Amino acid sequence: MAGSIPASASAEPVVSPAREAWRRFRRHRMAVFSLGLLALLVLAVALGPLVWTLAINEIDFTARLATPSAAHPLGTDDLGQDLLARLLYGGRISMAVGLAAMAMAIFVGVLVGAVAGMSRGWVDTALMWVTDLFLSLPQLPLLLLVIYLFREPLKVAFGPEAGVFVLIVLVIGAFGWMPVARLVRAQFFSLREKEFVEAARALGASRLRQVLRHILPNALGPVIVAGTVDVAAAIIAESTLSFLGLGFPPDIPTWGRILFDAKDYLDIAPHWALFPGLAIFLTVLSINFIGDGLRDALDPRRVL
Repeated sequence: MAGSIPASASAEPVVSPAREAWRRFRRHRMAVFSLGLLALLVLAVALGPLVWTLAINEIDFTARLATPSAAHPLGTDDLGQDLLARLLYGGRISMAVGLAAMAMAIFVGVLVGAVAGMSRGWVDTALMWVTDLFLSLPQLPLLLLVIYLFREPLKVAFGPEAGVFVLIVLVIGAFGWMPVARLVRAQFFSLREKEFVEAARALGASRLRQVLRHILPNALGPVIVAGTVDVAAAIIAESTLSFLGLGFPPDIPTWGRILFDAKDYLDIAPHWALFPGLAIFLTVLSINFIGDGLRDALDPRRVL
């Protein structure tokens, strides 16, 4: 018919879910700014030691407790060791602990939540009872107890640095999976009754295929948001343990360990505690803002 508009011309362009999520994420200005800040911090701790090559254990008593200067941009500690070099090195460990503990918490939480969400009866009840039990435990005293009991055996088995790293990741991850499990369970309860899952079940899809192909991909949005929160919580937990003297050995300068070493010099060398505290603050704050942006971007009920 003359004057008719072709269907291809009138149809709206197809936008992929990833592109739509990125469009929503960009609307959250603090999340975008935090993403850039976190990228700068990651690049600094990853590539900074290649640029600032001063050794982290180089002692210079002539520069003891020096304030920031051209030779030492962030100052020095009580042994004259350069704080910038130690912060760049320690940032790798603190961020690695956060990412590894988050991966463990997400894996265990998704596994427990998926099994509970696809099960009925005593299996779901037992798993949620275990989850509630872990949630009710006082985490910090148990963290201290477990580290006190198992730190030395793991040091002997894996070495002083790797042993403490494995222990801290396992302990923090073991106490961080419960919120993820409850979240995944609730998502599975909702998604397993949807029409597309019912159709897959009617076509003979096994329970494992239903989970891996249809339910789990649609439940990953809230899990990703929870993962960002877990990274921030793990960094704070590692810093807390190091500040209490139960983290990495004194010669391994994580951000929390630097704060622990600086606590007796706050009146005469405040810069020693200021910069590691600022690094922890900016990292955790940026991760939390990114989590807020991801929550808005991945929420299908939110229209921007």
